[in-house]
Amino acid sequence: MAARPPLVALKDVRLQDGQRPLFDGVDLAVEPRSRAAVVGRNGAGKSTLMKIVIGLIEADSGDRAVQAGARFAYVPQEPDITGETVLDYAASGGAERWTAESWLETFGLSPSKSTQGLSGGETRRAALAKAFAEEPDVLLLDEPTNHLDILAIELLENELVQARFAVLVVSHDRAFLNKVTNTVHWLDNRRVRTLNKGFDAFDDWAAKVQEEEALALEKLTKTIERETETFYRSITARRTRNEGRARNLAALRAERAEKMKDVPRDLYLGVDSGAVSGKLVAELKGVAKRFGERTIFKGLTTRVMRGDRLAIVGPNGAGKTTLVKTLLGELTPDEGTVRLGANLEPVYLDQSREGLKSDMTLWDALTPGGGDSIIVRGFSKHVAAYAKDFLFSEAQLRQPISTLSGGERNRLLLARALAKPANMLVLDEPTNDLDMDTLDKLEELLEGYDGTLILVSHDRDFVDRLATSTIAMNGRGDIVETPGGWQDFLRQNPTFLAPPPTHAETTPKAPAPVAAASKKSVKLSYKDARRLEEVEKLMETLPVEIARQDAILADQSLYTRDPAAFDRAMKAADKARADLEAAELDWLELEEKKAALAG
Repeated sequence: MAARPPLVALKDVRLQDGQRPLFDGVDLAVEPRSRAAVVGRNGAGKSTLMKIVIGLIEADSGDRAVQAGARFAYVPQEPDITGETVLDYAASGGAERWTAESWLETFGLSPSKSTQGLSGGETRRAALAKAFAEEPDVLLLDEPTNHLDILAIELLENELVQARFAVLVVSHDRAFLNKVTNTVHWLDNRRVRTLNKGFDAFDDWAAKVQEEEALALEKLTKTIERETETFYRSITARRTRNEGRARNLAALRAERAEKMKDVPRDLYLGVDSGAVSGKLVAELKGVAKRFGERTIFKGLTTRVMRGDRLAIVGPNGAGKTTLVKTLLGELTPDEGTVRLGANLEPVYLDQSREGLKSDMTLWDALTPGGGDSIIVRGFSKHVAAYAKDFLFSEAQLRQPISTLSGGERNRLLLARALAKPANMLVLDEPTNDLDMDTLDKLEELLEGYDGTLILVSHDRDFVDRLATSTIAMNGRGDIVETPGGWQDFLRQNPTFLAPPPTHAETTPKAPAPVAAASKKSVKLSYKDARRLEEVEKLMETLPVEIARQDAILADQSLYTRDPAAFDRAMKAADKARADLEAAELDWLELEEKKAALAG
């Protein structure tokens, strides 16, 4: 079968950004139904590249080819939500209102909700609903998991994996990329390299590429050294200058200088754990916290010891920040007791970026008391030198914070927080907008930190790498603690974060009357049609799977011979039967809906 042409392709694209090119010969193609990541350092131009793909920015040179009739939808890093209600916004791109309403409900938003005063997570979910409702051929997502809680991220993952359209996504979330992608475009040194595998294969591949480039640079350096020695020896011997050799040496030096410009600067992170705290950091017994009639959490008994790395997870609005403030003694519990240890020196990094005003400069933010130096872990350091450790140039020091990208603002918060001695670090969503290199450096720093870490995060990979225990909150007042990280919690509490069944889900469904307004449509929405196709396939494949597992279980000696294999087969058969029952119920409901729409 012949390969289908790409929906959109860039060829030899170049774009100038100041004196040096941002892109210098970029090639990139988006294939039908591909799910591709664009990865690279902050400042490499990932967001700009996506805007060129969608046509919002025109390159200085190169070609952009788009398949006739291809439709695009785009969710930027900071969506601008307009209109009176989120339904008005979600339908503003041309989607049918009933389709927009369905996707808003899928992403957990009431269609009638006002666009004013939305939280970061609600803004993101509204923008995603709008994009999905437009039923594009290519969906472009720029940091889509920022401000989403874990449940919303997993919902988005499932929708993307099932989608028929192509996806191009910029993200730092490793767990998300591992689940979603089958292609990786690596923007590095102003060009794009493509790996035709999922992100889980990226690290090994990128390390090999970087090793090869380092060897090539080392070889070039040795060539220059040999040529330099030969050139000056020939001058001494002959007293004449070999102009051809001189030009060759100059060209080699220029090539090396250009390559060195593309060698990324290292981020220097350090932290001082300050004075040693008491062995006991905090002890909570039977603690509950309420606001009005709402119980945030209840019955919490736990002990935090020096050196623990505690992760707090749960849906947005579940009360994670409230729990942190209660644990730190900033809020008084309504029940139970909180006992804090001795000599605590906490430093708190707030996800709201409180204290960063858009009109203040980076210099002002680092030196709130004025002057040209900052006390860094007990020693005075010039503000420009400290800023350089966090990859800020001297020119940026006098620029307003409003000009910084999200990743740069988060690096600035880290610079301010890590300058202070602290035997307890409290990090609230520290991974938002940070590139993977910065995340890796931060993980290395925190792994070696001998103080106590409290981490509030939706980044499952980050939690898994760092946490020694995890406290989960479900937003209904329940709270549970599990040793280990996110995956450990999930294995031991698989249904803890699941929403409770609704009344409609626990009572038989009567055929729903079709409203007059909905009879304008004579077919299922894209989402429902896709689900109908999916369940029809499941109704064909699951009976085969059930029969296969039953055949395994028919072996009477299996349990005695291999109890683990017997257990696996039993569980697989039970799961297949449950999935088949759910698929049949969905099929009946969708067929009824289809018949009602047809009138």
